[in-house]
Amino acid sequence: MIVWISFLVAVLIFLAFDLGVFNKNPHIISSKEAGKWTAIWVTLSFLFSGVVYWLYSTNYIANPDALKPSAAAMKFITGYLIELSLSIDNIFVIAIIFAAFKIPQKYQHRVLFWGILGAIIFRGLMIFFGVMLINKFSWMTYIFGAFLIYTAMKMLFSGEDEQFQPKKSFVYKALKKVIPISNHIDKEHFFVKRRHITAATPLFVALIVIEVMDVVFAIDSVPAILAITNDPFLVFSSNIFAILGLRSMYFFLANMLAKFSYLEYSLIAILSFVGLKMLLHDFIKLPEWASLAFIAVALLLGIGVSLFKSKNSEE
Repeated sequence: MIVWISFLVAVLIFLAFDLGVFNKNPHIISSKEAGKWTAIWVTLSFLFSGVVYWLYSTNYIANPDALKPSAAAMKFITGYLIELSLSIDNIFVIAIIFAAFKIPQKYQHRVLFWGILGAIIFRGLMIFFGVMLINKFSWMTYIFGAFLIYTAMKMLFSGEDEQFQPKKSFVYKALKKVIPISNHIDKEHFFVKRRHITAATPLFVALIVIEVMDVVFAIDSVPAILAITNDPFLVFSSNIFAILGLRSMYFFLANMLAKFSYLEYSLIAILSFVGLKMLLHDFIKLPEWASLAFIAVALLLGIGVSLFKSKNSEE
């Protein structure tokens, strides 16, 4: 409990500094600033694997049957890379949502900040129930594995014209029935009062749509990391580090999304791999380094091929 509470307090303290100090005044986040924060979060994530090693080594000394510290650290990094790679699709959707509701760049960080708080809560709940189901019903592993294979095949054979349209979504239509929606943006405010009527601004609408879409994406990503480990702390912490780095990664990659078109095939390969791992876990036992190596190579190949093809097309 001390570890869990310390981790959550540390996350909340950083988020408080983020909004209250680093981004107190709304501003357009440049690619340079976003790149710096992306590097910081990736570095912190890998450094945290050292903390994981230390925590589990203490536990391993007390209980030799527990998870080995080296295995725990590798599982954390593998889970983090899975969540980070699956966040790429999230970045595409966030860009579409901001464009649909015409959210100015200087206010986009505020929307993503509050979106993270909701994502932490929903991811925590999904991880709790996912781990509980796998521990209670061993056959749930096969359900999750089959679902990941299905998701990978759907991504592979879906048409490029199937684009998410926020203003035609069920979330937007349902929200309009609950609260009046204003078409005007009033600085960084989520609500505006006009003629004694409180209406939601496009910022709040975008926040709700992003929140719901994050839950939808978590339906894929949570089972994917459960294929690597069902240790609640490793699953949750790797998820949170990926979510915290998502904002800076969005601002860093938002203008370069077209250059990474082949990353989708990396995601398909990763989802297929973890799905097969879940389906065949009774017959094939892969070491932690094998899963980490496959996911890292898949990501590097997707990035490398995307940049190579993009450079050739520009020439």
